[in-house]
Amino acid sequence: MKIGFYFGLAKEGIRKNRRLYIPYMLTCICIITMFYILNFLQTTPSLLYMRGNDILQLTLKLGTIVIGIFSVIFLFYTNSFLMKRRKKEFGLLNILGLGKKHLGYILFYENLIVALASLFLGTLFGFLFSKFAELGLLKLLGRQPDYSLSISLKSVLITCIVYGCIFVLIYLNGFRQILFQKTIHLLNSEKTGEKPPKANWFLGLLGFLILGVAYYLAVSQTNALGALTWFFIAVLLVIVATYLLMIAGSVLLCKILQKNKTYYYKTNHFASVSSMLFRMKRNGAGLASICILATMVLVMISSSSCLYFGYEDSLTTNFYREINLSLDMNSAEALSDQTINGLMGKVDETIKTYSTTPTNVYWNRYAYTSGKLEGNTIRTEVDKYNGFNQGAMNGVCTVQFLSLADFNRQYQRDDSLEADQILLISNKKKINLQTLSIQHGNSYRVKESFVFSDYTTEDSILGFTAILIVVPSLEESLGDLVLAKNAWDDFMVSYHFDYCIDTNGLSDEDQIALCKDIKGTLQTLNNDFHFSYYRVDGRAENRQDFFASFGSLFFIGLCLSIVFIFAAVLIIYYKQICEGYEDQSRFEIMQKVGMSKKEIQQSINSQMLTVFFFPLLLAGIHICFAFPMIRQLLTMFSLTNVKLFITTCLISFLIFGALYTCVYKITSKAYYHIVSGQN
Repeated sequence: MKIGFYFGLAKEGIRKNRRLYIPYMLTCICIITMFYILNFLQTTPSLLYMRGNDILQLTLKLGTIVIGIFSVIFLFYTNSFLMKRRKKEFGLLNILGLGKKHLGYILFYENLIVALASLFLGTLFGFLFSKFAELGLLKLLGRQPDYSLSISLKSVLITCIVYGCIFVLIYLNGFRQILFQKTIHLLNSEKTGEKPPKANWFLGLLGFLILGVAYYLAVSQTNALGALTWFFIAVLLVIVATYLLMIAGSVLLCKILQKNKTYYYKTNHFASVSSMLFRMKRNGAGLASICILATMVLVMISSSSCLYFGYEDSLTTNFYREINLSLDMNSAEALSDQTINGLMGKVDETIKTYSTTPTNVYWNRYAYTSGKLEGNTIRTEVDKYNGFNQGAMNGVCTVQFLSLADFNRQYQRDDSLEADQILLISNKKKINLQTLSIQHGNSYRVKESFVFSDYTTEDSILGFTAILIVVPSLEESLGDLVLAKNAWDDFMVSYHFDYCIDTNGLSDEDQIALCKDIKGTLQTLNNDFHFSYYRVDGRAENRQDFFASFGSLFFIGLCLSIVFIFAAVLIIYYKQICEGYEDQSRFEIMQKVGMSKKEIQQSINSQMLTVFFFPLLLAGIHICFAFPMIRQLLTMFSLTNVKLFITTCLISFLIFGALYTCVYKITSKAYYHIVSGQN
């Protein structure tokens, strides 16, 4: 047979099944376009040499990998809908004399047409929209736009190779199904699964149990390290539980509705529940996929938008003032009043060269260690707890030692202590102890113990308990702790001096220049003031890094959300179309025995409303239980604005719910047109 014959049959098959092929091709084009854009943004000069480019490049690469992996899974899944619909036609062609090899030729040309059209239009739209994406990303990052137009041949080549391989694998999988199935099975493929399934109580209960474990893991995390450790495990458990509940639970729901005589024996409910019951075991997986995709979209868009719009809060949390100095001192003697006043004086002299004076001044000197509070002893040898894994870090707290004089000055108090007394302060809960011992250090009598909720450290932001011990004198109160070393041969206790100021209205450019000059000043003072390390950070010079990281995460969140929304819409659409063709003969019989068009519409609405919004409802429940874990993860980005996160979650859910409702209306009309016999 001539090649044109197979090509003609393939083209005719696509034309007759355009209701299935057009949405599939549109989704392929969308995914290819997004993949090209993310590749292109990794090579565009306007982003390649900007500040924070390393963070941006890493984020874009991760987004590209995620879309590539998702494309393989999703395109195989959606192609299964096409194959199920086409198998009957291939069976008829096989009866008419075409062998399995000839059917393979037809399938090859169908996939070739889809692949070439998708790759051409995908890369074309990628080229057309890549500049808009670049300008949008530059806007998010607060950078000046670059209006020059370019195309990345490297991105085109990578896109064609990746998706060319995916389409080849899809063809081979489809040809495998045709080759190894008998003709009778091809003809009856649409009727597979007509036997009503049994409600599997075991799978349903197992799903509830697994979901309960996942929810417990999500709500029980008290620090960011634990949330990061258990996050992926909780996600996997939620996915497994969702599929079990949707497959077993949906069948059980239909059984319950069927036994409810007052509900079941109504015109608009009888046909819908009966038809749902026959296919729920198979289509429960589709509902679960919709639920998982909806949850992924809501998590990504709410968390990434929260990071982007809350970047200033995160910046302020990281940097208490506009200019922040942190110095590691060699000893407690190096924290003397004379040394500290001399250091601040030198820094103030540098600031005065900018015709301004420091305002909102904060300074603090303290000794620092970490350990585990066991009984009335703080064990400082945390390295002996099998390393810094989650199990080892449970109970680890940061410990700061502050002199009584500095404590009274800093918190405007007038406390007094005897030589062996301390004040014991925590940021979480009151530590009720009469005495406290420090491993390798001294033992103290606790004069007073109380909670300062505003007392925070860098580690406490991540969820660790922060303990502040107020001692009469840093030099005299730490005992042998100053000489003890850990497994890395570092001293157990270290000494720090922080000096944080605002600049009284200096511009961002002047603040960046001032940070550079202060670094130069400190570099010349090391020998005179005995510090081993210094760091100077400013909000202005770090703002662009925050823009690069949070803006790129927000951009990737938007891109992935668009792809996942397309995926969810396509699954919903195919689910409705396939079910429409399956139910067409049933509703034809119902119309012959007296069922009106209006009653058909009511039955369809009943069927849709019974199951269609359940995935959205379950996705909302997933988000509610995941909220504590995601909030802990956001603290790793120094974002502690819970109100902002709640707001972004609610807005994201409302927008997605509105979009979901629109899809429901569109697909329900398509379903009605099929089962009612209308064009």
